[in-house]
Amino acid sequence: MLTIGRLASYAGVTIRAVRHYHQIGLLPEPERDASGYRTYDAAAVVRLVRIRTLAEAGVPLARVRELLDADPATFAAATAEIDRQLRTQIRTLQEHRRRIALLGSGDSLAVPAEVVDYLDRLRAVGAPALVVEAERDAWILMAARWPEKIPAFMADKVGQLANPQVVRFYRLVGRIAENVHDDALLVEAADLMSELFAQAEASGELELQDEVTPDPAFVKLMDAFAEGAHPVVGRLRELLAARGWDGWTRVEKRVPRG
Repeated sequence: MLTIGRLASYAGVTIRAVRHYHQIGLLPEPERDASGYRTYDAAAVVRLVRIRTLAEAGVPLARVRELLDADPATFAAATAEIDRQLRTQIRTLQEHRRRIALLGSGDSLAVPAEVVDYLDRLRAVGAPALVVEAERDAWILMAARWPEKIPAFMADKVGQLANPQVVRFYRLVGRIAENVHDDALLVEAADLMSELFAQAEASGELELQDEVTPDPAFVKLMDAFAEGAHPVVGRLRELLAARGWDGWTRVEKRVPRG
């Protein structure tokens, strides 16, 4: 007769595993002998080896008892089902690995590939890291709200980078971030933004904003996010208002009073 330690050794498991199998009812727990010890026979070794083999094959412990006592037909059907479940899990894990590999950098976390490409282009034209990170976080919000519109948004944004004034603006924002108290830089940025808005108005782009961002509550959220990202945004909005422009995410020409 075997002690629990010898049983575990013969079956290739740990004593802790034997006790766990006792607790969940997979392995019957023998009565204590006259000396107060529990001893096991050869049948316990055989059952424990079968339990270990099934567990190592990926059979959930909740289903091990079913297979231990199954007839050949039931055993075959159960193992086929478990195999299907394992293949599904493998595909899921492979997809997780694929996504992890795509992350590479923080840019690709929670944004589509089109946004990652745009952010790379921003860096290429000299936009500072602070600007790229702010754009990335803003596009995470936009992609969550309007995922189907991201390809069109990004095509437009990439097209804008062909405009030297847009590139100049991004570089200027980087200088402002490093010199937040330089009012001359803020005025230069506001003048440049006003010129870009006037160009967009003349081309009819501003009229399309209601179609592109038709959710006023979300526009307010984006505006609040921008102002929270950096204090100069609020100051720029004041300067733009003085030049006749309202808004940030959605820009419109201020209607004169009177």
